[in-house]
Amino acid sequence: MGSSCSSDSSTRVHDISHSEKIKGKKIIFVVGGPGSGKGTQCEKIVHKYGYTHLSTGDLLRAEVSSGSERGKKLSAIMEKGELVPLDTVLDMLKDAMIAKADSSAGYLIDGYPREVKQGEEFEKKIGPPTLLLYVDAGANTMVKRLMKRGETSGRVDDNEETIKLRLDTYYKATEPVIAFYEGRGIVRKINAEGTVDSVFAQVCSALDALK
Repeated sequence: MGSSCSSDSSTRVHDISHSEKIKGKKIIFVVGGPGSGKGTQCEKIVHKYGYTHLSTGDLLRAEVSSGSERGKKLSAIMEKGELVPLDTVLDMLKDAMIAKADSSAGYLIDGYPREVKQGEEFEKKIGPPTLLLYVDAGANTMVKRLMKRGETSGRVDDNEETIKLRLDTYYKATEPVIAFYEGRGIVRKINAEGTVDSVFAQVCSALDALK
């Protein structure tokens, strides 16, 4: 009995120490519409700053391609352009963050939060964001980019009808998120209409200013 008790307590300590590892790291929410180019910017940040890029979309697609029961349910939701349950997303994010804690300078949480409640729940379960990078491109730009991507991606959600639904969902949800974090003074708005390098120059200014 004694040995099983001690192993239970050591498991609890292990879990706590894992969560502690995340606490000292910078957490940057990266918000931008589908086709804003935020994924490309995240890749450049990873290369220059050593952050870990965690895209909720990539985590969800990995689950879908695994063929699990949860993956099948997620696939049906995503094909309709609807949002996935919050607990599912947060569990996947936290696991991924803990897995990378030893090798990462910080985390880019890409495409999150999509609504204020998601941000609040993230903070309860994981921790507060250091910064919110708002990669802002116009609707026309995003539709054009996504239609082009749809020619080669084979993704079920890269067709014009679904793109417009996704943009509509995105705008309705994002405005209150930006306002919420602007109230804390941690939003940095990036004009994403220019070249990849001109956009990245703005991103670097925002990140270099972090203490």
